[in-house]
Amino acid sequence: MTMDRGYVEKIIANYPERPRLAARQMMAQYGLPQDATPNELVWHDAGAYKKIMITRQETPHDFPTPHMDFLKHTISYKVPVDKVDEITAFDGSVTVNRTEGEMSAKCDLESHNILSLNLANDIATGKTDTQGAKQQFAQNIAEDLLAKNPPYLMSLQFKPASEQVAGDVDKPNIPGSPVRATQGEAQLASSGDRMSDGEIMGYVVAIDQSEILAAETAKKKKISQPVLDYANMLHTEHGQNVDKTLKLGQQVGTAPQVTTNVDNFSKKQAGELANLVPLDAQDFERAYIAAMIKGHGEALAMIDNQLLKSAQNDQLKQHLTDTRQHVAAHLDQARQLQNGMGR
Repeated sequence: MTMDRGYVEKIIANYPERPRLAARQMMAQYGLPQDATPNELVWHDAGAYKKIMITRQETPHDFPTPHMDFLKHTISYKVPVDKVDEITAFDGSVTVNRTEGEMSAKCDLESHNILSLNLANDIATGKTDTQGAKQQFAQNIAEDLLAKNPPYLMSLQFKPASEQVAGDVDKPNIPGSPVRATQGEAQLASSGDRMSDGEIMGYVVAIDQSEILAAETAKKKKISQPVLDYANMLHTEHGQNVDKTLKLGQQVGTAPQVTTNVDNFSKKQAGELANLVPLDAQDFERAYIAAMIKGHGEALAMIDNQLLKSAQNDQLKQHLTDTRQHVAAHLDQARQLQNGMGR
């Protein structure tokens, strides 16, 4: 939706006094927020910051003196792993998200968040340690009270990293785990007529994982025993097939690949499952079984028309044949359950 001042003002009228003051200060400096809810306001790409957020909830925080936290500034920043503990020990309201490549400071004043981020950068780059940063924080605050305008409170003394550089997605540690295709591999996969064996195994894992997620969703609903038994069976057998696929990859020296096409397939499956989640009781049961018939039918078609025709490795071909038998059996069982429901 397009944000307007009247809408935001209506929301913050119900905020406590201090967050309401901060909201108006941030709007005066950065304009209207892009997101506004009864509980928070968010600015994206505001000034030097990846995100600025104000929360309606105030959290007590006693460093360096008692105050309330409700204003958060987030930057793109790659914190060295061995410096994360030092930074959070310096200020508990400084948080690090290594996966997204973010570092945030939360306080009651923008200048204090700037100070925290500057000192966290000093820790990360080895210019100071935890205790040194704590002392410098107190010294800067004292100078600010005397109107000396310390630079560490005025602006960031470093340039935040780009989002592409700051993020750290970690590495898989499950033996045989799928791996993300490199940019070159992804381009090759999208342009080729045949899939690589790695992409084929990536599709098999994605099919199995989508059925596991659907089964887990079904098991949380109030469904009849036959459908519950079916969901439990799918969870077990598709989980076993994931395990076989990962072990096969290790045996043949080819890890399952998450290409752009495989990822798009997973997103499509998630979108279809999302439509079922709000349903309950018989409505969910019928929709779930219909989805299993559709999904397993599409999986059979994919195996027959794409995966088996592209596979190069003989062991992979046999694995696909075995997988097909299980998928066909699951499809038959779903149809039997649907017939028992009288459609």
